[in-house]
Amino acid sequence: MEETFHSIEASELDSFLKRLRVRPYFSLELNLAENLIEVLRRANDFVPSAAGSILLDDPRTKSRIRKQGHLTFIAAFGDKAAGLVGTSIPATQGIAGHVYLSGATYCTPDVRSDRFFYSRIDETTEYTTESLIAVPIRIEKEVCGVLELINRKDAPGYGETDRNLLEIFAGYISISIQNVLDGRQAQEIAKRDNLTGLFNDRFLHIALSREIEEATAAGRDLAVLFLDLDYFKRVNDTHGHLAGSQVLREFGHLLREKTQGFKAIAARYGGDEFVLVLPVSELSEAVDLAETIRTGLPEVVFCKEPGEIQTEPIDLSGLTCSIGIATLQRHTTEPGTADQTKSLLLRLADAAMYVAKETGRNRTAVAGEPIPRRH
Repeated sequence: MEETFHSIEASELDSFLKRLRVRPYFSLELNLAENLIEVLRRANDFVPSAAGSILLDDPRTKSRIRKQGHLTFIAAFGDKAAGLVGTSIPATQGIAGHVYLSGATYCTPDVRSDRFFYSRIDETTEYTTESLIAVPIRIEKEVCGVLELINRKDAPGYGETDRNLLEIFAGYISISIQNVLDGRQAQEIAKRDNLTGLFNDRFLHIALSREIEEATAAGRDLAVLFLDLDYFKRVNDTHGHLAGSQVLREFGHLLREKTQGFKAIAARYGGDEFVLVLPVSELSEAVDLAETIRTGLPEVVFCKEPGEIQTEPIDLSGLTCSIGIATLQRHTTEPGTADQTKSLLLRLADAAMYVAKETGRNRTAVAGEPIPRRH
């Protein structure tokens, strides 16, 4: 009878990749779940066992104190595998926990007399574990999980050859995960502005078209804000281009901070121009956010501490910005493609921003509406 292999859903598996230096925005089209199942299947082919599993730690809740963590069954096969995937055990429990914390392979011919064995899983799944072997899974040098096989077939227990083979397959799992992480990092770098860490204009156009399609299908609104720092050339002329670059970097950090909770797409459009896309936001919410950014900006002290670019503090404050706003439901009445609507929204928000500049700067303007007094 051929074994059935199980893994958690791809959407859940995605969260276990939020580790190291990766900040994924959308899924890379690599089916890691199938890859892990195939490695587990091949491990079982070489070391026939009644059951087996792959456990990983969760980087979202991972603590520097490794004993406070948990291990989750990512993929499994065997009689009770379907009910096992997705469940977690404390990192301090069981043979898997011991291998995770020690970083050393562990093998036992009889779990009933083993001091590390955690019987709770057997009790919960009504399974009987007899022999077990577990090897650590590493990403670079750090242990991130465990590969284990249970109840060796056609042998009284697991031997040295089984141990060597399983360590090879644990290496394949590490490579599979690292390949996805490296691919995602390359993808992430390609869509980021090097200076500010915000999205670049290329990704902005792709993401905005996608958000427009989703908002239109759901009947939701969407806002686009175009921001430009006022008299920014004076910063470069007075303090130098290194200081100017440091200000732009810190302003990018400020935009990320101010847009938390909006699921915003924050991008550097070029020079000292920035764009914010606010999905599911109506005009009033967009205006409120714009005013929060605009009115608070003059009080922000830039280059207060030595920075990566401007290494000497200059305590620069008093900067202002002009902001233009356009929204999907207010300003795009004519039907068109997502790309056409994207171009229209950007053009209208940009035009509104220039109106704000031409009428005194340090203002927020809505496309097609009178300029309000500056507060």
